Amino acid sequence: MAKKSEADRADELRALINHHNERYHVLDSPEISDAEYDALVRELREIETDHPELATPDSPTLAVGAAPSSLFAEVRHQTPMMSLDNAQTEAELQGWADRLVRLAPDLDLASLEFSCEPKVDGVAMSLTYEDGRFVQAATRGNGVVGEDVTANVATVRSVPRELARAAAPFPGRLAVRGEIYMPRAEFDALNERQAAAGGKVFANPRNSAAGSLRQKDPKMTAARPLAFWAYQMGELETEGTQANRSKPGKGWSPASQSEALAQLKVAGFPVSPDARRVTGLEAVMKRCRELEERRHDLPYEIDGVVVKVDNLALHQTLGQTSRAPRWAIAFKFAPEELSTRLVDIEVSIGRTGRATPFARLSPIFVGGSTVQLATLHNEDQVALKGVRPGDMVLVHKAGDVIPEVVGPVLDHPDQPKRRRPRWRFPTECPSCGGPLVRLPGESDTYCTNIDCSAQRVQRIVHFASRGAMDIEGLGDQRVVQLVAAGLIADPADLYGLETGGLVALEGLGELSAANLLGAIEASKRQPLSRLLVALGVRHVGPTVARDIASAFGSLHALMAAPSGALAAVDGVGQVIADSIVGFLANPANTHVLERLVAAGLTTEQPGAAGAGTAGAGVEQTLAGKSVVVTGAVEGYTREEAEAAIVERGGKSPGSVSKSTFALVLGESPGASKLTKAESVGTPILDAAGFAKLLATGELPPA
Repeated sequence: MAKKSEADRADELRALINHHNERYHVLDSPEISDAEYDALVRELREIETDHPELATPDSPTLAVGAAPSSLFAEVRHQTPMMSLDNAQTEAELQGWADRLVRLAPDLDLASLEFSCEPKVDGVAMSLTYEDGRFVQAATRGNGVVGEDVTANVATVRSVPRELARAAAPFPGRLAVRGEIYMPRAEFDALNERQAAAGGKVFANPRNSAAGSLRQKDPKMTAARPLAFWAYQMGELETEGTQANRSKPGKGWSPASQSEALAQLKVAGFPVSPDARRVTGLEAVMKRCRELEERRHDLPYEIDGVVVKVDNLALHQTLGQTSRAPRWAIAFKFAPEELSTRLVDIEVSIGRTGRATPFARLSPIFVGGSTVQLATLHNEDQVALKGVRPGDMVLVHKAGDVIPEVVGPVLDHPDQPKRRRPRWRFPTECPSCGGPLVRLPGESDTYCTNIDCSAQRVQRIVHFASRGAMDIEGLGDQRVVQLVAAGLIADPADLYGLETGGLVALEGLGELSAANLLGAIEASKRQPLSRLLVALGVRHVGPTVARDIASAFGSLHALMAAPSGALAAVDGVGQVIADSIVGFLANPANTHVLERLVAAGLTTEQPGAAGAGTAGAGVEQTLAGKSVVVTGAVEGYTREEAEAAIVERGGKSPGSVSKSTFALVLGESPGASKLTKAESVGTPILDAAGFAKLLATGELPPA
């Protein structure tokens, strides 16, 4: 058996990787570099290889991307959008080529043709065309199910609305895979505009592209300078679906990847001019070195080279793993590293109050940009790296990612002979002066004051977000504008806004002001669980919030509950309980809550015990039962379906387990939930079965 420490480390790595997957793929806000992420995955894969008994079916080493967010409808890919395995050295690239020969012994690496394509750092996208017309765009998601972002992608000028006549006759249905990205020059110009307007400044082009695509209003996406590169044909149906009944032309049956790129170009898709077909592995390595040397001269960000076997027939022979094709690999560029002076170590405060130490550096050009700031992650990392203000330090940056301080360069000629004292984490918030608290067992430190000015804007944005109070029209820029005008300072101030103050702001007429006030008024009807999410309590997401709201029924009961009672709620535990108790113990937080209650917000959970008259008259048919919903159920939004379950005394967690009573399967369901349900024998219901379950609490006949 493996040592306990290895089992614990495997669990820790799985949690870390899942967290960073969500930060990157769903929230578009990565906390670590690609190189650090790859190192975590490699470590977990090595543990699982050395100790197969520690491997789990849901391990992130087997997964692609992350589950799609709830902001958009789900789309099931007819052909999965897989991930790519990585090589970080030429030796690893050689190892991949050797594996190809083991799979197909007749291959001659010296004469084998490869397609070498720049690995553009953007958002993977699948575009669907029917009879030559653009009909749908979907993100990668988890590889099987992505997000429907058709309306937003339709605003990207380089995405063809119709295929070029030169490529006719067209396939009846065609999927084109590619990357939505933001060119370097456009990214710099966007950040200048954002900074001038007091809005959010993006960390890198990838984040700006992803954030632009996840706007609820397509007009916001249209205002962002996005572009598209096509890099692969997906599924292709040869028969037309409407008027175009003839089989597509010869170009739609390419024999190689390079021919496929040429056909996509003929059809009107932009294709990277830096893609090359080369012969032999030596030529592949040479091309990778060329692109690495030129990476900062290109008008778009790249972080590596995608190497594909050019012959498409060989793709079938070589096959794929559960997450990646064997016929392709991503050669990742090494992070660039240079030395500079660490001027000082300071602390920034994020939306959740997390205090993150960062390095203020003497300006240095590394990774394609001038760097003056770099992350130090947390208190433990500063101690582990052993850096002190005044040191000469090594800084690395993998092109697009937040730069990082590696450590001190003690033998550098400019290193001071007498180093300054060790840096110590401050005990007071640099913004509000409140105490900074490191929770037991945590590596991060937090400012728990909800009224902290550094957290103010992002707390209000989070409060108004779709998964919380869902206030339409209250995004980052509007909140920045309201705060700057002195109209709001915390979420409770939203409910005191008046038309007169709003119409005085630039870009807000009477109609827009009325719509915003109407959305704010409507948010008062959100249940207690949504309010708990909106408050931004550490560790309290939608599932935990529903469990807590259902258990206590009202805000009054929750505020009076001791830590032990909170920890006893299924799915909560002591860490989350302590976080909630600490939040409610802060007078500034309770003051805001009292004002929210006075404004008329709902403080009860429909259907929960002790929730007063809320949900009265609804029979508790699902008391004690756990029912999971996936996909769009006819007649309900996902939130409404989950609310119907909770209203009848049940629970609706976000994942399937052995204790799940039933899985409700709607349109475009999540593949992971369905697979899990089938593996553990959970009953699966359609819309009609769901209606019977709500009414009777019983499963329909098999």
